[in-house]
Amino acid sequence: MIISFFFSLLLGALAGYVAGRLMGSRTSALRNVVLGILGSIVGTFLFNLIGLWVTGTIGSFIAAVVGACVCIWLERKISH
Repeated sequence: MIISFFFSLLLGALAGYVAGRLMGSRTSALRNVVLGILGSIVGTFLFNLIGLWVTGTIGSFIAAVVGACVCIWLERKISH
């Protein structure tokens, strides 16, 4: 259980990092982890909304990256 928790954090951090690079955002590692985890929730919701089901590590990673990109985009729209 602890290993899966740390794996989820690592996957979230990596997804947040990739999303930050794709969106041209330079943030801290902690923010990358938060964006990746939040992005995972948002991405999974969005994928399910359009009828795509997220399964496996690769699917979860893709959903987290897409969701984190959406979160970065929303944050930029709100703060500017």
